[in-house]
Amino acid sequence: MATVSHRLHLPGDSPVHRAPAEVKIVCATLTVFAVVATPRELFWPYAVYAGGLVAAWGVAQIPLRWITPRLLIELPFVMLAILLPFAAGEPRTNLLGLSLSTTGLYAAWGIVAKGTIGVGVSLTVAATTSVRELPGGLSRLHVPGMIVTIVVLMLRYVDVIADEAARMRLARISRGDDPRTIRQIGATARGVGSLFLRSYERGERVHLAMLSRGYTGTVPDFGTAPSTRAQWFVACVPAFAAVGVCVGAWVAR
Repeated sequence: MATVSHRLHLPGDSPVHRAPAEVKIVCATLTVFAVVATPRELFWPYAVYAGGLVAAWGVAQIPLRWITPRLLIELPFVMLAILLPFAAGEPRTNLLGLSLSTTGLYAAWGIVAKGTIGVGVSLTVAATTSVRELPGGLSRLHVPGMIVTIVVLMLRYVDVIADEAARMRLARISRGDDPRTIRQIGATARGVGSLFLRSYERGERVHLAMLSRGYTGTVPDFGTAPSTRAQWFVACVPAFAAVGVCVGAWVAR
């Protein structure tokens, strides 16, 4: 069974795959900030962002059939956005025979557009960056060693915890439990508590094992070469373009 990291990573040899992890992290962060800061009343900047994102997928050789199902992770936020035009106040406008809030429509559009582009950028970084590259990239960005350790161990053990939860659920069902009924909410809560305790105890054992093997508080970067100025310049072109679109949108607003 594929792990979470394997389901998000798409091996390849494109220029985006070869770019250093720290460069992709910084560029993705700048791009997301630019998208979030773009005024929601304008529509053309988001079309430019979407076009640039699709172009990046083409360069990275990420097929749409791979990326599209993973975009569904934002579906709960989309469902929330659908309710905003009905819940917000004045002024209102008529659309398809419905009286909707203009403010709510803009808010819903902003959530859907910015959320979709942000998730797309994040998935692009995840698809082109393996978990093995992350420790070195975060360390070269001077992220505190404890945070790097937490991120790496979280990515490593989220699959272990998910498997443990699946085994607990199977054990409950085999004993006649039906987790779909509201009457079993107490058993479900106790199962969540038990899973938390098991995860905490496992974390203590893993940390003790790491200390006994010479762990010093930092995660090694496996000898990955640091990024060059040329790599920073080339890889940050899309991020600078996104910032330029954002500034242009505020000027034209």
